[in-house]
Amino acid sequence: MNQHVNDGKVRDYDVVLDAEFGAPGTPERVSAEEQAYAVYSGQIIRDARREEKVTQLELASRIGTTKSYISKIENGAMTPSVSTFYRIIGALGMRVEIVRPMAAR
Repeated sequence: MNQHVNDGKVRDYDVVLDAEFGAPGTPERVSAEEQAYAVYSGQIIRDARREEKVTQLELASRIGTTKSYISKIENGAMTPSVSTFYRIIGALGMRVEIVRPMAAR
């Protein structure tokens, strides 16, 4: 993987992503995007858990899984199923809201 340094130059990051992971829709790009979503989702869960002052062990207990599984999710090493994601979010007193973006005016 190439290292990109923030040197203050404006770049089209679609070009950077294409060079690094291939064009959109290629297996390499899809894999990279899935990994990025896993990391991002894990960060959301970790931040919410910490905000609620809940340990990984306590969260795992609330949803019937292991501390190790929660850790893997939070570190982006594993992506939970949709049902597990909703159980985690619910156990942290949160909800998922899907909204349509406002149309450009």
